Amino acid sequence: MAGPLPAVAALRSAVRPRLAAVDTPVLAACSGGADSLALAAALAFEGPRAGRPVGAVVVDHGLQPGSAERAERTAALLRELGLAPVLVRTVQVGPDGGPEGAARDARYAALRTAAAEHGATVALGHTLDDQAETVLLGLARGSGPRSVAGMVEHRPPFWRPLLGVRRETTRAACAAQGLPVWDDPWNTDPAYTRVRLRREVLPLLEDVLGGGVAPALARTAALLREDLDALDELAAAESARLDGAAELPAAAVADLPAALRRRVVRSWLRDAGVPDLQAVHLRAVDALLTAWRGQGRVDLPGGQGVLRASGRLRVLPAPDAGNAAIRTDQPPEEPRP
Repeated sequence: MAGPLPAVAALRSAVRPRLAAVDTPVLAACSGGADSLALAAALAFEGPRAGRPVGAVVVDHGLQPGSAERAERTAALLRELGLAPVLVRTVQVGPDGGPEGAARDARYAALRTAAAEHGATVALGHTLDDQAETVLLGLARGSGPRSVAGMVEHRPPFWRPLLGVRRETTRAACAAQGLPVWDDPWNTDPAYTRVRLRREVLPLLEDVLGGGVAPALARTAALLREDLDALDELAAAESARLDGAAELPAAAVADLPAALRRRVVRSWLRDAGVPDLQAVHLRAVDALLTAWRGQGRVDLPGGQGVLRASGRLRVLPAPDAGNAAIRTDQPPEEPRP
């Protein structure tokens, strides 16, 4: 008997290793598009063979006419594939972050809730092409190496088994299995940056550089993630030596290489409950360590701050906690000459 067509085999091969290794049920997040539908079909085939329960989640954002009916049709198709349970979640998309960002936030919140309720891993249909676009967006924003490292394959509760699979392969797999694909009109609307990357920038790069750009970007992301993960482990070891100290010894931390030092500072600030840290905040706190000239309090999100005194950094509460709470036991140390 002939085996599955190559595209179908590629999808099944992509999900098989992790599906056999996870110890939770799996829910396929499915919009009805080619990527998520091909993923759901592969999971429906491989799940019983791995002894792994596989269901699905369809999120209705309510942003387009007929979205509720389309979500129900997608759910019915997933049930025909043998997935169970198939959940349909309707979300309210807020105004913050633009249409794409707000819809993404609402969708991920719904998926996290479904994962928690069912003790499940949620499988997402992001492909190698999505990864390449994410790397380009990270480069353009200049938001640091972690954004250029792209999406992670497995970070509970999410799992992205198709990061090594091309978008054209998922569409071919759907065609081979007779699966009706819904093409979201947002995915062709040039008003969205990612669409222009997909339809204009990447094809131009492929032409200018002679092809292979998307796989090269994905490889770069994978290599960078390895380096970043190693740095994170080293920084975690340095942070562990502090043993949850409320104050940071300035001289010892200042001697660390910059990549480790900033990670240690970020971890220390997060442990102190400082929210929404940005690069500008980290640079200002880092200057208290490496460019000390008698600076005063560095203000941080949430109203907290950091002050250097007697050779140590300490996190100060927000001013509304009371003036007495922000006084230090020792005066700020004398600046270096």
